Amino acid sequence: MKEVSTVSESAIEGLPLIHRGKVRDVYQVGERQLLLVATDRLSAFDCILPTPIKNKGKVLTSLSNFWFNRLSHITENHLITTDFEQMPDAVRRNESLRDRSTLVKKTKVFPVECVVRGYLEGSGWKDYQATGSVCGYELPAGLVQCSKLPEPIFTPSTKASAGHDENISVREVENIVGKETADKLGSLSLKIYDEASRFALSRGIIIADTKFEFGLDEDGNILLIDEVLTPDSSRFWSAETYAPGKAQPSFDKQFVREYLETLDWNKQPPAPELPFEIAEATTERYIQAYELLTGKTF
Repeated sequence: MKEVSTVSESAIEGLPLIHRGKVRDVYQVGERQLLLVATDRLSAFDCILPTPIKNKGKVLTSLSNFWFNRLSHITENHLITTDFEQMPDAVRRNESLRDRSTLVKKTKVFPVECVVRGYLEGSGWKDYQATGSVCGYELPAGLVQCSKLPEPIFTPSTKASAGHDENISVREVENIVGKETADKLGSLSLKIYDEASRFALSRGIIIADTKFEFGLDEDGNILLIDEVLTPDSSRFWSAETYAPGKAQPSFDKQFVREYLETLDWNKQPPAPELPFEIAEATTERYIQAYELLTGKTF
């Protein structure tokens, strides 16, 4: 891919901006389509950092495109195209949007994050230490940090527009979207994780946990949406160096979180700048994850 300068924020003349998230800018395209622009913004501890990560948005776009196509036999998704030449004219006039733009079907988004955990880390590890369970799942005694779970578990969370997502029980998901839909979301999430984690392991990557988002199209079909199995939405570990009982080296933004933990920063805006070497090393990790999973050179 041709490298251009980083993109921290997009602006497309002629397309209405309807949402600017932590990473993606979302534009309305006609009545039934959206354009997702993956910027190079990086968020950590729910703060957007002032330092963009070179090529990050391109990695997220390409890797999501890879997974959408690979998993399409399990569930339908919202992807229309990532081909820049098929984008609306207003997009193609802006070369900085190449390789970071995704045209998708508009859906009614379910207000829950569909998290699947195959290993014990992050908030799941904290919950287990405190209660011996995670999101209502009783787990065996004696597990250590980053232990592989007896089987993957569906541990949904709220979808917070600001602040932290909060872990919730499956019963609470049923109260939000109804039991039938909650059952479908849980089942789909586990099926996708099972297939993706087995594939990733064959490429040397452990998907420790990940989160999915789903939406309803105008015909009432549940579609997989947003991003899928990227270093932003997943914990990726090296299968070769995996050793439970401690934190694992990762191909995701955990590297940045660990650096930020060494600073005297209260995790409130404004976030600190990242040193050049930390930003470059983060880019390298994202690209390495892409190349290992897809078998392609970035």
